[in-house]
Amino acid sequence: MGRPKLAVIGAGMVGATTAQRLAEKELGNVVLTDVIPGMPQGKALDLLQAGPVEGYGVSVTGSNDIADIAGSDIVVITAGIARKPGMSRDGLLKINGEIVSGLADAIRSHAPHAIVIVVTNPLDVMTQLVHRRTQFDASRVMGMAGVLDSARFRTFIAAELGVAVNDVAAMVLGGHGDSMVPLPRFSTVSGIPITELLPAQRIDELVERTRNGGAEIVNLLKQGSAWYAPSASVACMVESIVRDQKRLLPASVYLTGQYGIKDVFAGVPVKLGASGVEQIVELKLTPAELAALRKSAEEVRALAERL
Repeated sequence: MGRPKLAVIGAGMVGATTAQRLAEKELGNVVLTDVIPGMPQGKALDLLQAGPVEGYGVSVTGSNDIADIAGSDIVVITAGIARKPGMSRDGLLKINGEIVSGLADAIRSHAPHAIVIVVTNPLDVMTQLVHRRTQFDASRVMGMAGVLDSARFRTFIAAELGVAVNDVAAMVLGGHGDSMVPLPRFSTVSGIPITELLPAQRIDELVERTRNGGAEIVNLLKQGSAWYAPSASVACMVESIVRDQKRLLPASVYLTGQYGIKDVFAGVPVKLGASGVEQIVELKLTPAELAALRKSAEEVRALAERL
């Protein structure tokens, strides 16, 4: 059996670093595309030449022709305009909506059997747009957000408690925005809920920092937004699919009544395997947690209607 074909659309910092992580994990042959002449070709060649040093032997190619995604097994969309200081993820709605619409049409034409992972912001709305334009089964269209937001929460918890980050598990649901829903009850250190280890006020502060995790980086960088953690989160999802690991990860997926939410994309725990989203897991939430998740989903719906 040949290697999977993995297409990354957008060769900026997130896209190029995603391509690097996919190659280093040897998850498949990588095609990196972008509209800027020469940029994806140059970055792909550089990545290819890192192979002998890092010990990976997959193919990495760059292209300015979107048709070169043809036959891809997985397509990752990172193309779009990044946030600037003071700008919300929602502020990117119109311009990124136009970009993603065209890309979704191209994926439908050239890679009709692909699983699509959307990274472009505002993430949940862009994922919904891709689903609508491609008409793919909902199991094959998802947004990367929950893995990233959970990683940020895990990072802050580990630093606060002075424990190994690998021992920290966390769960963040809802839309990838200011109304995301970190769940302290489902966040643990070696199985111990953080509610047993930290006072409520400090947990609330960590939750708030998680919600603003992307903006904190944008404000520090002054231009551009995060790319190391987002690309790592994409690679985690791709690996679970390519290797059929069936990991339980939070992702933005199309809900059809789960959690009392219907016909909108929102972040919930899912099982990711070879066919994409193989199961949506419904947690037993408290009334307050459920209300927060539904509020977050309604904000996504309102943005989608604007778009």
